[in-house]
Amino acid sequence: MRIGELERLSGLSRHTLRYYEREGLLLGAERASNGYRVYPDSAVGQMAILKGLKTLGFGLDEINPILTAISNSTVNCAGGANLLARKRISIQRQIRKLQSVNRNLLKEQRKLEKRAAKHGVTASGLDG
Repeated sequence: MRIGELERLSGLSRHTLRYYEREGLLLGAERASNGYRVYPDSAVGQMAILKGLKTLGFGLDEINPILTAISNSTVNCAGGANLLARKRISIQRQIRKLQSVNRNLLKEQRKLEKRAAKHGVTASGLDG
């Protein structure tokens, strides 16, 4: 398939697809005799996996070996489990930090609401 079809099927822009190809994340593209890049059908699945991993907080440097292992059918289950465990620990740390920030913001919001109420103004903020 050509890049326009891959763009449509993957939901990624042509620019993004070419970037991923340069970074070695979009594997299997070949040049047709007319000079156009031709992508294998598996490219759609590769991009779906890439997008999913990015959504979960994986960086491109972490995604590259995963896509390579999948395309080569050399998935190392123990290594993959380790990678996911490390990512989960990182996410748990981020959640704790966000919860702390949320508590502090809520505390400040309540202070401001009390001050506003003293002046007869009602706050139209969101409940937290």
